[in-house]
Amino acid sequence: MEKVRYSDLLPWEFRERLAAKPVAYLPLGTLEWHGEHLPLGSDAIQSEGLMIECARRFGGIVMPPIHLGPDRAWERSGGEVLQGMDYADSTDPHRQLDGSCYWASDGFFGVLVDAILEQIKRAGFKMVFADGHGPSRRAWREAMPERKKRFGLVLAGVTDEVAKEWKSQMDHAAKNETSLVMHYREDLVDIGRLDEDRSVWPQGVGGEDPRDASGEYGRECMERSVEIVGRLIGESGV
Repeated sequence: MEKVRYSDLLPWEFRERLAAKPVAYLPLGTLEWHGEHLPLGSDAIQSEGLMIECARRFGGIVMPPIHLGPDRAWERSGGEVLQGMDYADSTDPHRQLDGSCYWASDGFFGVLVDAILEQIKRAGFKMVFADGHGPSRRAWREAMPERKKRFGLVLAGVTDEVAKEWKSQMDHAAKNETSLVMHYREDLVDIGRLDEDRSVWPQGVGGEDPRDASGEYGRECMERSVEIVGRLIGESGV
């Protein structure tokens, strides 16, 4: 298999790939509960898997995934702010399990991504495509215009222009994400953890029934998204 991960490359391999196509892919994925049937690292498994495929087809280098992301905050009746998913009595479809959420403030996440972009630019890349974990996707997309000016890089992501066509990580632990993880890492999926009774909806799942998932459907979703990334790279002129 062709090596495309930054961390796997020997220096001469890195130089060759960078010279051929100076595109960096940045997988955004926290550690987060995705139902009882999917691994905690599902977000990064999907985003990195997609980007490895893109790099092999279009060139470029896949950066190490960021296993940390911004997330939401909730407030209890007493006014206490609960950050991320660090609570057990919420009505939110996510459920906190030990070690299942790596959360950071938007500000910290922004500083982290800025530092990575600075190094990416210094290394000689000209374009960065980033995507993955939902709140991370939002944060990346919102900051793109300002970062383009500040870093002088071509930046791309799942913006409004492509969002309607995009098919990767479009639900939470439901048919789409379950199918994608099945495609990339079938060995990590345990559908048997879901109730066979279709009237019992799996906790923490948002979207179509994950019991209808398949690796083949995951491959179809991946192919559609890979096609979009290829188009973005082509339009960039990099």
